[in-house]
Amino acid sequence: MVVSMDRWSGKVVIVTGASSGIGAATAEALVESGLIVVGLARRSELVEEHAKKISDKKGKLHAFKCDIRKEEDILKAFDWTTKNLGPVHILINNADIGSGGKHLLEGKTEDWKAIFDVNVLGLCIATREAVKIMKENNINGHIVHINSIAGHKLINIPGLNVYPGSKYAVTALTETLRQELNHLGLKIKVTSVSPGFVETEMTTFNKNNTPERLAILNSSPSLKAEDIADAIVYALSTSEHVQVHELTIKPVGESV
Repeated sequence: MVVSMDRWSGKVVIVTGASSGIGAATAEALVESGLIVVGLARRSELVEEHAKKISDKKGKLHAFKCDIRKEEDILKAFDWTTKNLGPVHILINNADIGSGGKHLLEGKTEDWKAIFDVNVLGLCIATREAVKIMKENNINGHIVHINSIAGHKLINIPGLNVYPGSKYAVTALTETLRQELNHLGLKIKVTSVSPGFVETEMTTFNKNNTPERLAILNSSPSLKAEDIADAIVYALSTSEHVQVHELTIKPVGESV
């Protein structure tokens, strides 16, 4: 099996949730591979700062202010990208929010809606727009969903709330998309990447963690955001006839 990013060099990729964590690490890894990356984020200034730091790399990172909860923002991002940089070849659906450590029975409806708006509906809207562009331009592209092991099994960590439900939806949507692409005869790949515990602003660095939740996280083996970025690059690097449908990544010693 040939593993190479050469065919993507100079091509356009959109990364959602690119201001920190997995999104920022992935954007940098793709720029290093020579891709033209559009990083979507509400905190677009952080993406701009990151772009300056990696300006000497082979590719280029562009920042675009976008709230994945708002369909109009997503549509504007894809329109700007197409008009200014060219058609998207890769979409990394990374934008993700958690429960903030609140128990399900204490949850607020608006928080539940926000989680599903970002983790599920935003992912669906971005995927729809990317596939539309790929189909119109006869591009054999790649869609990557950043999922979670919580999208495959229930984890006994307090305060996950509706987060696992949103990730179970991503698991189902990955297979639904694969089947639909096959039905349409499109050679667009789809990959679900499901990490275990990763140190990000949503986990270890979350200022809203309860002492109980923080103690559990600090005592658990963990992955770095760069580990997930490496996995994404691997999935993108495979031969055109190879599709990594599901990639599960856990730190050594993880108990779940």
